[in-house]
Amino acid sequence: MKVDDAAVSSVLNRLRRGQGQLAGVIALIEAGRDCKDVVTRLAAVSKALDRAGFKIVASGVRQCTNNADETQAPMAEEELEKLFLALA
Repeated sequence: MKVDDAAVSSVLNRLRRGQGQLAGVIALIEAGRDCKDVVTRLAAVSKALDRAGFKIVASGVRQCTNNADETQAPMAEEELEKLFLALA
């Protein structure tokens, strides 16, 4: 499954946001900050990654259901289910 070109920019922004948040988590740990601060920032990392993953899956589902070029067989229901469960 190829990510829709229109979704690539959004996915990359979300991944970059997650990367920045992860750098913040590392800095907090290295500075010996309170665990509440670390966990809060870690939750932001997780959310950014989840949103990127959901965007990729949503783009793939849209492509599979539209399948405009007819060169690729639509994804089986089991494959789609595995993708969703991988993010759960």
